[in-house]
Amino acid sequence: MIRIFYDNVKYRLRGSKKSLENIEKVIRSENKISGDLNFILCRDESILHINKSYLKHNYYTDVIAFGYGDSGKIEGEVYISIDTVRINSINYKVSLREEILRVMIHGTLHLCGHDDKTKEEKSVMKCLEDEWLKKFKSEDEF
Repeated sequence: MIRIFYDNVKYRLRGSKKSLENIEKVIRSENKISGDLNFILCRDESILHINKSYLKHNYYTDVIAFGYGDSGKIEGEVYISIDTVRINSINYKVSLREEILRVMIHGTLHLCGHDDKTKEEKSVMKCLEDEWLKKFKSEDEF
């Protein structure tokens, strides 16, 4: 089951049911099945703590994904900083909802086995994110 949780944030994702259905499509397109997958929208302070504690990184980020499933089943937690995503949405001149969906897709792609450490990997991830957002926009109003 794919779910969204809100950790100390007032924001609520409009159309969350549709967004989660779209994430399911991303997972299936990668020839995977979804298990327990939780998206947690939190504040910068929370994601910084997670980044320091588990990844030994001392900086803010928009999304962190932890996978718990085997190679065919996508299970895990995707933490999304609403503060950083809000700043990114302003910088990229997109709606907050669109940017949240982008990082949800990004985290899901990580759990599906994609990486973004090299320039080439980043390019592939960005193309996949753009492709999925375009599909979702055609089905839904942003």
